Amino acid sequence: MAHTIKGKKQLLTRVRKIKGQAAALETALDQDKDCLAVLQQIAAIRGAVNGLMAEVMEGHIRDHLGADDVTAEQRQVEVDQIATLLRSYLK
Repeated sequence: MAHTIKGKKQLLTRVRKIKGQAAALETALDQDKDCLAVLQQIAAIRGAVNGLMAEVMEGHIRDHLGADDVTAEQRQVEVDQIATLLRSYLK
């Protein structure tokens, strides 16, 4: 997972922001905030998670599927794994 090691600081920053957004959502719910405010926070969290997923997935595809030293068999295994992951993520 060289791509996650190279971008570790940036990825951790994204995760910490998501953690902060989740804490803000919990606070909003605990304090009986307006439904719209809660929905906006949920949408922000979803967008942040989707952005994180896209960044990690792009790195994975580039590093694992785009590498010159990957055999056709290895590439097929990776494609199958990514397809399964995407189906699960998009449910």
